[in-house]
Amino acid sequence: MTLHTLLRSAATAVGALAFAACATLPDTDELIQRHAGQAARFETARGALPAQKSAAILAQLKSQSGDIDILDKQIALEQAVNDSPLVLGNKVTLLQDGAATYPAMFAAIRSARDHINLESYIIENDEVGRQFSDLLLAQQARGVQVNVIYDSVGALNTPKAFFERLKQGGIEVLEFNPINPLTAKGPWMINHRDHRKLLLVDGRIAFIGGINISSVYGSGSIPSRSHKAAANTDEWRDTDLQIEGPVVSEFQKLFLQTWEKQRGRPLATKNYFPALKVQGKDIVRTIGSTPDDPFSLMYLTLISAIGNAEKQVHLTQAYFVPDPQLLQALVAAAGRGVDVKLILPSHSDSGLVFHAGRAHYTELLQGGVKLYERVGGLLHAKTAVIDGVWSTVGSSNLDWRSFLDNNEIDAVVLGQEFAQKMEAMFASDLQASQAIDLQGWQHRPLQFRIKEWLARVWERLL
Repeated sequence: MTLHTLLRSAATAVGALAFAACATLPDTDELIQRHAGQAARFETARGALPAQKSAAILAQLKSQSGDIDILDKQIALEQAVNDSPLVLGNKVTLLQDGAATYPAMFAAIRSARDHINLESYIIENDEVGRQFSDLLLAQQARGVQVNVIYDSVGALNTPKAFFERLKQGGIEVLEFNPINPLTAKGPWMINHRDHRKLLLVDGRIAFIGGINISSVYGSGSIPSRSHKAAANTDEWRDTDLQIEGPVVSEFQKLFLQTWEKQRGRPLATKNYFPALKVQGKDIVRTIGSTPDDPFSLMYLTLISAIGNAEKQVHLTQAYFVPDPQLLQALVAAAGRGVDVKLILPSHSDSGLVFHAGRAHYTELLQGGVKLYERVGGLLHAKTAVIDGVWSTVGSSNLDWRSFLDNNEIDAVVLGQEFAQKMEAMFASDLQASQAIDLQGWQHRPLQFRIKEWLARVWERLL
């Protein structure tokens, strides 16, 4: 285990012990019932659409996807609990692994003319980190204002000199909830972490997903003809989105809210909210969850989507430590005939999280949920596609920490066309995964059972 991992685990455990009694997950049944039955509302770059046009868009979505009920129920709940609207006219590009994501980010950064906002849980002082820092400093020198938020725990292993160099170059740098209480600008909240990964360029392009700024993502996990997936054990499998269009302003709001809450220095006056035009046909909603909310917006969104599913629930998840309501939702969906498949890691950078998740396999398998473990790379993606029409990609893990203690950011995308791309990606990952069957799992070695038991004792603190 690296020093970074040890320190991060220690900080997490101390914070969790201090705050675990204060945080609870919501009663999802009560909230879902309370917000059922509302009419769907959509927005464009020009503002909210009339009810008649919103109804027409919903009808078209339903006809394309087989008239399933998830759209009615899910949209009603999301708009009731979340300030962010469903926005039309966006172009969403699916990016797999750092090998595809970093070049797209670099191209967007080079195209910047006004400002760049970067928020990342981890920013490493390695080859990729230096590529980012050099490019950001070059843009700052050209007059493009660069603003950076990094998490204090996530960047434990990054020398302060790395960030000082950015500051000396004119970049505004903000450390999220510093570990050192003497440098905290407000209450010392060591357990409240910023797990978001967000890049915004000129308020027109957004990147979100699971990819941090680190060389571990530098090579792709997708097997080529020259090598087999099983040999790529050190390569990370992750997913990001590049989003262009009117919804980018919603991501911009979340970045600026974090900057303000963390009491960052006043930002230079820039055109953070330019007039945005239609870029495509994708319908997108931002989900920005924080511990400041009464409940996790992403948790409630996902639980309700699983509960509303009629055909398929296909989840790909890096860190899986489910609470009882999530377990119940997955088993209940499988029980009513929904094809519930989860792709989970075959190994992890966090042994405790890995074994805590495996401790729930028996219950899930007995309930009809199909489990697979991704081989040939370290799985770090956090994605879902449900009923061939509702998709999400972001930073939220399926664990207690994401749902209760972290700032997270996710995008919900509605539509059959984008969902087909998600399903194709899921199928590719499925081919690179091993199925876990109940009979085989019940005969796993005793040492695995002991590790699972020990990890489950600590699962709320992970």
